Amino acid sequence: MARQISVLAPGDDAQTLLTNGVIDVEGLVPWGSNYTFLATIRDGARATLAIYKPSRGERPLWDFPTGTLANREVAAYRVSQALGWPHIPPTVLREGPEGIGMVQLFVECVDGQHFFTLRDAHRDEMKRIATFDAIINNTDRKGGHILLGTDGTIWCIDHGVTFHEHYKLRTVIWDFTRQRIPQQLIADMCALRDRLTRGDALFDSLRELLAPRELRVLRARLDDLIARGTFPEPPEDWPPVPWPPV
Repeated sequence: MARQISVLAPGDDAQTLLTNGVIDVEGLVPWGSNYTFLATIRDGARATLAIYKPSRGERPLWDFPTGTLANREVAAYRVSQALGWPHIPPTVLREGPEGIGMVQLFVECVDGQHFFTLRDAHRDEMKRIATFDAIINNTDRKGGHILLGTDGTIWCIDHGVTFHEHYKLRTVIWDFTRQRIPQQLIADMCALRDRLTRGDALFDSLRELLAPRELRVLRARLDDLIARGTFPEPPEDWPPVPWPPV
């Protein structure tokens, strides 16, 4: 049974196991809007729990190309790795029992903890997440997409509706509107922008996941955030908060 499988720590070469291990689907996660499976990933004596979202199980959306959400989840993870924040569980794109899809390490979290219970005690982390969402143009940052790991880590999940070429930022984190973005985050964004050029390994990997225009607009968003130096304001022509908020 799935509950007997260990949960691999993100630092324990999790990405290699996620990429090369055999996927055994345990069951359907009932609360996902798209087909989302709990799975075990096995490679010899090693095994761990993971979340598997096959591309062909994605519910069509009017504003995102069908079958691209798994790519966007992986792109968000790669951008977070380049920045050094926020914490997203290791995520890969690979073939599985239901076709190609996103496979993400399952992390153990504390029940009942989410953005609205964590915001006051973790202000610096919430600033990093808010900045990250502005970079990737996250159109669905619900409170329940921010979790407290049993190890004390603040984890971010569910980044399928991101990187759209039109401004669609929709989030529960509007706490810092018009405030200055911390200088270290600005420096990290500058370093990320410098990597969005042909020949850089990050850029080349993102080209396999996102459309050319989406990559150009990603760089433009970075330029704008760096130049302004402040957290964005809610859009006037787009619902700024997702529903439900948790």
